[in-house]
Amino acid sequence: MKGIPMQTGVLRVLRATAASWWRHRELRRAGQTALAQRLERQTVLRDLGYLKQAASLPNARVICGEGGPFLHLGWTTVSSFAPIERFPLAALAVARGTPFIDIRPISDVIAFASLPRVARGGSVDADHSGAGQSVSLTTYIDMV
Repeated sequence: MKGIPMQTGVLRVLRATAASWWRHRELRRAGQTALAQRLERQTVLRDLGYLKQAASLPNARVICGEGGPFLHLGWTTVSSFAPIERFPLAALAVARGTPFIDIRPISDVIAFASLPRVARGGSVDADHSGAGQSVSLTTYIDMV
């Protein structure tokens, strides 16, 4: 993965995730530490490749539905049945700029209806407040 600017925190998360897999833990318990380390390295390199693709492909998306998050990379899909908080690869991809689409059902319709509109073209409507208010997209994401 030479030439890819990668933050230490990203590597730390991927290494911790690979080390926590049940298969790798069982190999360590059985005394096969070298095999566990080799498999963990392969896992980290594979996940770094997925992150690189997510950053470079224009059609890469993270979609979160009831079945869990999916990282779509063109012909490749990486998924988990866990919530996105427990799928670090998808969370890292979103943190690094991959578009996120949330298709989970809305549980609180009233709270959703009271969210402000997203302003088009960056023009924020300062005169209105409440449900008719327009805010920037980043403010809206922070509110949600």
